Amino acid sequence: MLHIVKNYTGDVMNFEMAAEFAAGDVEVIPVVIDDDVAVQNSLHTAGRRGVGVTVLVEKIAGAAAEQGRSLAAVAEVARKVNAGGRSMGVALTSCTVPAAGRPTFELPEKDMEIGIGIHGEPGRRRVPLAPAQQVAEYLLEPILADLDCTGGDSVIAFVNGMGGTPLIELYLMYHEVATILGRAGVRIARSLVGPYITSLEMAGCSVTLLRADDDLLQLWDAPVCTPALRWGV
Repeated sequence: MLHIVKNYTGDVMNFEMAAEFAAGDVEVIPVVIDDDVAVQNSLHTAGRRGVGVTVLVEKIAGAAAEQGRSLAAVAEVARKVNAGGRSMGVALTSCTVPAAGRPTFELPEKDMEIGIGIHGEPGRRRVPLAPAQQVAEYLLEPILADLDCTGGDSVIAFVNGMGGTPLIELYLMYHEVATILGRAGVRIARSLVGPYITSLEMAGCSVTLLRADDDLLQLWDAPVCTPALRWGV
């Protein structure tokens, strides 16, 4: 069994407990996802959080499993995706966790939060509202600074809605992302746009880039039929 775990303390702890319960019956290999470049040195998290790359890992590792690769080989594919992917998010509103009944953080109407997490965590800085082009630059600058895209590999570009952003606005953001990447000489081989890993009703989006070689692209293109993803069938 492959455990794909977002790097949050509670998630890691609960998955470790589940693996202990399964010990002796099945082999469990954990892969911890930590792609969020918004987190640098933080006292509140155990390293970088797992965000948008989680979706890409699940699709690509799932395709590797469908091919009949061994558990160890599928886990290696998942680690490769995690190592080659980076994400950054922005929020225009907070979200309201039902149990709390109030917004996780206060955000004035004329501001936006850069570097938010998918559990409603506030970002690493707050800036005035800006056009989509500027927002895309805010998100891509730390991603490209952290991800080596100079080796000739193309990327899978994933623009994700946080739950309260219309699809048409996500495609507008994708256009700005593609324009910036084109100027930087980064080729988009595949793309995904939509609300796939959300934070309740939060308005905003995240951008994920995955450096992808031929093997990862082949696995990405493999047929998939799920409620969220469907192609090649």
